[in-house]
Amino acid sequence: MSKVVVFGGSGFLGSHVADELTGRGYEVIIFDMVESSYLQKGQKMIVGNILDREQVKNAINGVDFVYHFAAIADIQEAKENPVETASFNVMGTMYILDACREFKVKRFIYSSTIYVYSDHGSFYRSSKQSCELFIENYNKEYHLDFTILRYGSLYGPRANNFNFIRNSIRQALIEKKIERKGDGNEVRDYINALDAATASADVLDNLYKNKYVMITGPQTIKVREILEMIKEMLDHKISIDYQDGELMGHYEITPYSFKPKIAVKLVPRNYHDLGQGILDCIYDIYSELVKEGYKGNLPENEVDIHD
Repeated sequence: MSKVVVFGGSGFLGSHVADELTGRGYEVIIFDMVESSYLQKGQKMIVGNILDREQVKNAINGVDFVYHFAAIADIQEAKENPVETASFNVMGTMYILDACREFKVKRFIYSSTIYVYSDHGSFYRSSKQSCELFIENYNKEYHLDFTILRYGSLYGPRANNFNFIRNSIRQALIEKKIERKGDGNEVRDYINALDAATASADVLDNLYKNKYVMITGPQTIKVREILEMIKEMLDHKISIDYQDGELMGHYEITPYSFKPKIAVKLVPRNYHDLGQGILDCIYDIYSELVKEGYKGNLPENEVDIHD
């Protein structure tokens, strides 16, 4: 049985990838700063920090594959904390890379972003571009095999607190409105985190060795259409307020302005329907809010659909 360590495996996408790997029979170790709320039977948990070089080395010693999702990933947080972003995202990656080299890991799989194509994304984008270059260097100098995964816009269960769709649904349920900077004509390729996890495990195939893989949804959609979908699912009982202002470093129509290594696009053959996926998010977030003391109800027609 192959052994895999997932750095950042307690988080949004990392936890789904860890579960997918476990389901495929891999022995999975999760390494994160907090214990995973989603730990499955058979998964091992290591609470640690990727900036602790010895902890990283101990986690990697004896494993076959390494997935790296640990990062400061909130663009606004990265923008406000450039030094911390460089330290955690770049130096943390360097420690993981060097341990992979030392212990002759079969492959290093890195979670990057489509923002590497862009001049948006602030210091988050810069840190990801830097890491991609270091990964290429480790391959050239030490023959460390890799796969770089560039993710599009993720949504779905376990989303983090800066996820756009999650926050829009929470605001809609609590305040009966959604506020959005921009005019809503920004386009995204949304992909359910469950589908992204499937694709992330698929890349262990030798076909993706030393390749750059873009993992996005099967269709391009405007943000405005997403918000109207949420509004319709909530029986048109919310308002949508488009506001003037910057999108906090996010791109509008396309991320493409910079040319890194070309990536192949990987879309799972079977994937979650976007509408159904958002509806599932509404119920998940509603349940989450109820536990927090929320007293509101979902529209009756939504209960009928769910039942």
